[in-house]
Formats: sequence, structure tokens, C-alpha cells
Amino acid sequence: MEQTDGEIAVVGAGLAGCLLACFLARRGHRVALYERRPDPRTATVERGRSINLALSERGLDALRRIDLEKRVMAEALPMRGRMIHPVDGETEFQAYSATADRAINSISRGALNNALLDAAADEPRIRIAFSHRLTGLDPFTGRMRFETPDGEVAAEAAVVLGADGAGSAVRAQLLARGEVNEHVDRLDYGYKELTVPARDGEFALDPQALHIWPRGTSMMIALPNPDRSFTCTLFWPLAGAGSFDALDNPHAIAAHFAAVYPDLPPLAPELVREYQENPVGVLGTVHCDPWQAYGRVALLGDAAHAIVPFYGQGANCAFEDVVELDRCLDECDDDFAVALPLYQRRRQANAEAIAEMALANFVEMRDKVASPLFQAGKKIEHALERALPGRYVSRYELVSFTTTPYAQVRQRVRRQHQVLAATAAGVATLAVAGVAALVRRARR
Repeated sequence: MEQTDGEIAVVGAGLAGCLLACFLARRGHRVALYERRPDPRTATVERGRSINLALSERGLDALRRIDLEKRVMAEALPMRGRMIHPVDGETEFQAYSATADRAINSISRGALNNALLDAAADEPRIRIAFSHRLTGLDPFTGRMRFETPDGEVAAEAAVVLGADGAGSAVRAQLLARGEVNEHVDRLDYGYKELTVPARDGEFALDPQALHIWPRGTSMMIALPNPDRSFTCTLFWPLAGAGSFDALDNPHAIAAHFAAVYPDLPPLAPELVREYQENPVGVLGTVHCDPWQAYGRVALLGDAAHAIVPFYGQGANCAFEDVVELDRCLDECDDDFAVALPLYQRRRQANAEAIAEMALANFVEMRDKVASPLFQAGKKIEHALERALPGRYVSRYELVSFTTTPYAQVRQRVRRQHQVLAATAAGVATLAVAGVAALVRRARR
């Protein structure tokens, strides 16, 4: 048994796990960071499963707190709005903010993970164990078992924190012991990645935009990379017409893209090959309760509340979990038995709120953004933001450019919409009354 008295075990050296380990180390804790994969900085990365991330204010706030923002953002590219690609006609740019000067940041998951791993490796209080797959956990004692290339390894920690993603092994262990309940809402949609390479050493598309090809029941997005390529992600139904299942040969693939995404094939010479080789990923929302057991084991990020990626908030939300746990430890004098239940009470409603908003944003992105009515509504919304600064703020602005808790964002937007609806109704009533008065005068 590897003795780790007083050590905090973080399972999962992905984005949230590395950040969490850095926060804990800077609080003075010794941290064991376990990862089932080999070191991704030196191992071959699996193609087609990254989904570029959109890092925004919530994630940046977490990085600033431990002086990592500049280090991480060296690999990021700002995107100031959406570029809409219709089937026919010209593209249209839709700014994210009323002032058109705020941006979310495109960064590859791998680049961000590597930067955070480097930061964790630089901390003397953190030791990292790669190729350690969790196969056993006693939440009452903190005893763990790992499968490694050299055989089974046992370890023990004072606290075990699961930051090991949507398919969390820590959550699975808690579920097997009846410590948590779990429900996964899977979408009947999947995702697949493609690439638009640089053209003559330059970006083939506008690099300051998140590109969207909305097609009603499906869509494609593209985010820029520092090497001047774009990572494209298809979000399509799994079955039926226009689905991943429906395209099963090169001719069908090429014909579909030529008809539905006509501006893409000239930009993506390897499109058909990549489509055939890259896997289809699954999409869903994880609901779990409770997030902790015995004040000794807890779940963070996707391990507790994985969401669909359509608001670009998965990593940002996970980073906020880390900030909230750090805040709770401050208030509880680093007593994890008190801090872990408090962390769940403060974060669970927010996780549920962003999960709901992410699903709603899928409908907006794949369908509504191309609608003239939607575009007119966005212009009105931005005009209201400029006319009523601080008093009227759009949902997108609140989610992406502030750290207002997600649950409060949802409540505030509902109130704003109610006020606008009531105001519009009042104006309409006055207008009708005015017309009626004019008619009465005309009849006299």
C-alpha cells in the first residue's frame, strides 16, 4: 500500500484536474494527480475527439487567480462573433457583444491541457502518476486501486477528488456502492471533426469569428487554430436522413457536402478521408446527486455534471467549480468534511442552469441564427444594451463575459423578457387606444 498520509488525490489530469491540483498545491496541500492515459504531452493524441474550446471570462477568472492566464492564453485566438454560412448567399457576421469588442477565445483542448499539465508539473507539492486507471475506491477510507502497465497498485489519500470527465471512474465507484444516483440524458445527435487547413500559409476563413453552418436539424461549426487551420465539428443526427448513419460511402459523403455545405469542399481537400476515418462522439448531459460522500470524496466538472458543448461553457463551468471549492476551503479553514457539502450546495443549481441553457443554445445555433427575425431581435437586444448599460444585459453577455452565477443569469434574463413583454404590450395598448381615438374624432 502506497502511504499518502495527508495527501489529496485528484483523479483525472485533464483540464479541471490539473487546475484543481494547482489550486490545492498553492493552498499548501500535497497532491497526487492520477491519470489513466500516458502523458499526453509525449503520447500520440487520438484524432477527432477534441472539440476546440471557447474559453471565456469564467475560465479566465480561474486562471488569473493562480497567475496562469498569460501562460495559457498564448495558444488562444479571440473570436468576436459568429460568422453565419448559409447554403446560398453571402456570409453574415453577428457580434457577440453590443459594443462588438468582446471576444471568446478559441483554444484546442490538447494545448490547454498541456499548458495546465506543465503548470502542475512545476509545482513541487504535486506528483503526477500517468497510466493509472482507477479500478477501486473505498469512499469511507480513501483507499484506491489502480491498474498500471506494471500491474495493480494500491494507494490511500486523506481526500479523493474526481475530476475525470463525463465517464468518471470515481463516479462509477460511488454509483456501484450506492453512494450516488446518476441519470444521463443522451442526445440523438453525435459529433465528428474535420479540418480546414491553412491556405498559402494564411487562414482560409476569418479567424476572428466562430463560423456556423446552421441547417435546421443539424449544423457545423469551425474554430481557428494558431497554425492557421480551423477545427470543424459536425453536429448531426445519429440516424435518419442527413445523419452520420446515412453517409456510408465516399460518393454519398462528397455529394452531401456539395449540396448542404457548398463552400466547404474547396477549403477542405481531405474532407472525405477525414469524415471516414474520424470517429463519431456522443453527446449528453450527466445528472448526479450527491456530488460528495462522507466529506472525503467529491466530484467536480464533467464528472459531476457534464453538459452538451453548445454554449462553450463546459471547461469554463468546470473551472468555476474549482474556484468555488477553493472559496469554500477558505471559509472552512481547509476542513474538507465541511467544505465539500458546502461546495455542492453552492454549485449544483448553477450546473443545472447552464445545462439547460446549453441545450437551448443548440436549437439557436443550428436553426435560429439564420432567421431574419432572430437577427432583427439580436439587433434590438444590442440596442437595448447600449441604451440601458448595466440595466439590460443579454443572456450571452452574462454567460460569456461575466462571472454572474448561471442560476442568477437564468432568473435575470427571464425577468428582463417579462418586462420587455409587458412594455411591448403596454405600447401596443396605447397605440390601439390612440388609433381608436382618432377614428372617433374622424366620425364626429
